[in-house]
Formats: sequence, structure tokens, C-alpha cells
Amino acid sequence: MNSESTITERGQITLPKSLRDRFALKPGTKVKFEATSKGIVLSKATSVREAVEGVYGILKESADTDAYIESIRGKAE
Repeated sequence: MNSESTITERGQITLPKSLRDRFALKPGTKVKFEATSKGIVLSKATSVREAVEGVYGILKESADTDAYIESIRGKAE
């Protein structure tokens, strides 16, 4: 898919809606720019912290980690 945008006087561009939708780029999404020999690559800037925060709290039960590890190793009482 080829798309074009014009850089404003302030150095801003508008990403086409089809690309924003395809890559889930919503307002507030951080992106990074990387200079390559072929041009500029734009990608989502993610960190390990954001990944952990994204799944934090999805497990409904609290459990003892040591007991869980023993149970999956077949050593549970």
C-alpha cells in the first residue's frame, strides 16, 4: 500500500486513516523513527513496561507461585 502525506511548516504529517486503523495507531500512541539506507522507518515505540501494563490484572485468581511451579512439575501434594 502506497500512501502520501505532506509535511507542514511545523514538520507535522498526517498518517492516512487506513494505516492508522491497520496498525492500531490511536491518539497518544508513541512512535519511533529510524533512519535507514533506504529512508525513514516509522514503528510503534513499545517498552517492556507497556507490555506488562497491558496484561496486568487479567488473571482472576491469585496463587502461590512456588505451589504453581511445583504443581506443573508434578511435585504437588
